[in-house]
Amino acid sequence: MRQKLLSDGSKELNYEIRAIVSKAEKLEALGKKIYWENIGDPIQKHHKIPQWMKNEIANLLKEDNTYGYCHSMGVLSTRKYLAQKTNCYNGCQITEDDILFFNGLGDAISTVYQFIEPASRIIGPSPSYSTHSSAEAAHANQSPVTYLLDPDNNWFPDLDDLYNKIKYNPSITGILIINPDNPTGMVYPREILEKMVAIAKEFDLLVIADEIYENITYNNAQTASLAELIGDHPGISMKGISKEMPWPGSRCGWIEFYNRKKNDEFDKFARALINAKMIEVCATKLPQLAIPRIYENSNFKEYRKDENDKIGKKSRLLESYIADIPGIKFNRTNGAFYNSIIFEDGVIDSKNKLRIENTKVRKLIEEWVDKPNINNDQRFVYYLLGAYGICVVPVSSFCSQLDGFRITLLEDDEDTCDYIYSNLRKALLEYLQIRQIA
Repeated sequence: MRQKLLSDGSKELNYEIRAIVSKAEKLEALGKKIYWENIGDPIQKHHKIPQWMKNEIANLLKEDNTYGYCHSMGVLSTRKYLAQKTNCYNGCQITEDDILFFNGLGDAISTVYQFIEPASRIIGPSPSYSTHSSAEAAHANQSPVTYLLDPDNNWFPDLDDLYNKIKYNPSITGILIINPDNPTGMVYPREILEKMVAIAKEFDLLVIADEIYENITYNNAQTASLAELIGDHPGISMKGISKEMPWPGSRCGWIEFYNRKKNDEFDKFARALINAKMIEVCATKLPQLAIPRIYENSNFKEYRKDENDKIGKKSRLLESYIADIPGIKFNRTNGAFYNSIIFEDGVIDSKNKLRIENTKVRKLIEEWVDKPNINNDQRFVYYLLGAYGICVVPVSSFCSQLDGFRITLLEDDEDTCDYIYSNLRKALLEYLQIRQIA
């Protein structure tokens, strides 16, 4: 080509959550049954959408208005509804003009980072959800800037690490909080969030909170929303319906701007995001129309409570299967529907492996693990896939130096769930060369 097409930041774009699917599909072609524990899609894991929810959507399909464009920022009545819900937190006050819809939260994330000055950095957690870390790194043409989540302290953030990195890196212009967290399932206690907001205020930083799992907590976990804590400081909350309704195929997410009018630079940034959406005309309309109807349906609160209780039960079931295994760090998840399990330092290397009876499958796995620069946790993930068909994601792919893996807590079929957890236990014991546990 006459000029270079590809930006230097493109090398930072990585999404192992779906990349591992291509490998699993090759094993499927060899007759291996795959248990998809790589992605947070409740529908794929046999979740049944209740009939009352389907009826609300079906009724919208009978209305001619559903099929046209909506306002570029999103359906006005839905934005008014969501602004009122946020204002009920007794924190900052927003209006419908502070809410902007996107085609899924992934669209929102990529757009937000796209319009941040390349020299300005958003510090995010490590481990971190890949869409955030990849988009932040790509916008800056550099590796992501991160603060540590501590597996030895319930996955809570290391606030000293966060503070020092901000203090000594003046390019940092914002803090990302994912609450409840993906990939760890950690729920930020209110007091920790308050300290993080205080750090943002001290250094005059934007706060971005990915709160798409805000209504998925269990095991008596308590937290707070950004709207409750931000006060008069600039902030962005990212939300969506793909997880809690759940309707991942709707591709419906939105962001809420807090205190736009109190900071000129932040207001200009918000206006740029709004203008970008206006160029696209609008986001998908049907799910926006459905939001108030589903949330206000008399069945929704009980439905969400029941689903959260089910996820909490699975978090405790997984704990019963593997928490006692030496060589791993296990923290029971209390939010979202994931659990990240970490290997202790030095317990796995290139010598660890699992028995694989199928010769063709074994040769393929051995080919995958016999690559230069492969991480130790990737080796485990590939062996687990070949031996038991359980498809998980290595923690090293979540912008982390730790070795481990993330598994979901979504399987609704009890027998399948028992199979996955019991065989995960067998795999860990064999891989770590532990003969038995008293």
